[in-house]
Amino acid sequence: MSNTKSNPPAPEREARDERDRENARELGAAGSQLSTAPREESAAGLPAMGVIGWARWFWRQLTSMRVALILLFLLSLGAIPGSLIPQNSVDELKVESFKKAHTTVSPIYEKLQFFDVYSSVWFSAIYILLFISLIGCIVPRTGQFIGQLRSRPPGAPKRLTRLPAYTTWRTEAEPEQVREAALAMMRKRRYRAHTVGDAVAAEKGYLREAGNLVFHIALIVMLVSFAYGQLFKSEGGKLIVEGDGFANTLTQYDDFKSGSLFDTDSLAPFSFKLDKFIGTYERSGPQRGTPRTYEAHVTYEKGAYGKPQKTVIRVNEPLVVDGTKVYLNAHGYAPVVSVKDGKGKEVYRSAVPLLPIDNNVTSSGAIKVFDGYRDKNGKKTQLGFQAFFVPTFAGNGKGTMFSQFPAADMPVLALNGFHGYLGPDSGLAQNVYQLDKSKMTEFKDADGKQLKQRLLVGETMKLPDGAGSITFEGLQEWASFQISEQPASGWALTGAVAAIAGLAGSLFIQRRRVWVRAVAGADGVTVVEMAGLGRSESAKLPEELADLAVTLIASAPTAPDADTDSSPESDESEPDSDSVEESSEEPAEGAEK
Repeated sequence: MSNTKSNPPAPEREARDERDRENARELGAAGSQLSTAPREESAAGLPAMGVIGWARWFWRQLTSMRVALILLFLLSLGAIPGSLIPQNSVDELKVESFKKAHTTVSPIYEKLQFFDVYSSVWFSAIYILLFISLIGCIVPRTGQFIGQLRSRPPGAPKRLTRLPAYTTWRTEAEPEQVREAALAMMRKRRYRAHTVGDAVAAEKGYLREAGNLVFHIALIVMLVSFAYGQLFKSEGGKLIVEGDGFANTLTQYDDFKSGSLFDTDSLAPFSFKLDKFIGTYERSGPQRGTPRTYEAHVTYEKGAYGKPQKTVIRVNEPLVVDGTKVYLNAHGYAPVVSVKDGKGKEVYRSAVPLLPIDNNVTSSGAIKVFDGYRDKNGKKTQLGFQAFFVPTFAGNGKGTMFSQFPAADMPVLALNGFHGYLGPDSGLAQNVYQLDKSKMTEFKDADGKQLKQRLLVGETMKLPDGAGSITFEGLQEWASFQISEQPASGWALTGAVAAIAGLAGSLFIQRRRVWVRAVAGADGVTVVEMAGLGRSESAKLPEELADLAVTLIASAPTAPDADTDSSPESDESEPDSDSVEESSEEPAEGAEK
């Protein structure tokens, strides 16, 4: 992205521009193109008025870092209502409940499309503008970066002393020998180096710009993957009792939602059967009741005539079939009950799933008998039972009717019954776990009180006046599965990893150039100058230059001072990190971020 900065005051800006022009004259190409970021245009360079001029100005603003950051911030800000307010794409029932509970703000939210944030016009506009901004950043910078890779490091400027890091010494080695040794040293240190005139030019740190480009490209990959995944995704849930199965067709789902471009005919053809669910729990200690084994043993088939295969689905270990993943979500119990009419004829027998309401799998639900039942007078009617189940009962007189442990150590089923009309033909959707008692009459016991009873496995509750009975026959377990297809999720993950790697490279790798000049002095002794220039100011540049100088001195040792005796005490010491000082001059062009 281009690096757009806030405008400084006019005098400061003029002084900076004059300094930049002076540095440019001094350094020439040596201080240029250390970054692929487009340069900021001054106010005098704004396009002329007109359609083309305004279009160019708008494009440069859109592809600037400032606007891209604003768009990223707006995208994050726009996701907040999508997280706090119920969404139609996730749960329409919650949206309706929210509207009933908040009658004042709901009309405002509807106009602002807060119930459909991710498909709203304003969120899509931000998304598309950010996408265009990233592309506008990447295309020109990629071309510039490729050009820099194909070119050689520029020659040394005339005055190396103006660079941020500089050192010099005298040596008796010939200038050609010094340049050859410097060239070999730079190439060994993985610098791109060549000899230009009387100096060796070397450059390193291209991965900084490569990481920058990778980061921006990875963002585009993530945006495209997210958009594609939202448009073509599918997700549904299914509760399956042991012994029952599921085929991946739309009618088999308990609930189903998909992206706007998803085709239900593209559902992956497979089926599976829940053979058994195995759950074990911690029996003692502070983690008592925590699941230790939580797995669904299934038999699945690919396609209509696939070979049956057995597998185990665990939490975070889904079954994957042709890109569709089957996750294990939840578990509960399904008491097996049988209902008989007044003549002793069995009219209903089924395992009824009940929904857990706490961590110990205390469960509640409804048992509904729609067809086949006749009262004592032979009249057809319907039965309904409110059911409350605990897998581990504490015992009579030992507290409330809540489970003490999630395993089925002592299962107890509590029932109270109703007869009348359940409303299956009313045209309104019904919750299978709730009993509509508006047109039902409660059974009474001999004392005229509500008929209710706790049943152990094998026990029966008699209905009054010869109306029949209901028996707790046994217990089965159920598992809830989420079947989802998330296309491009692999691309999104790849983009996220690449973005982190690219960002790390752009932050921690420094682009820098080093020059080594060796010329014969007036007294015939070779003068060696070394200088470095980085894309941004860094304390490591002088240290690196000092290390290079110490290495080069092994091939071009310092010459004794002509004005002193050539004793060990009078010899010039080797340059170290303390002898390589940052220039007191202003930073050269190209050294700024």
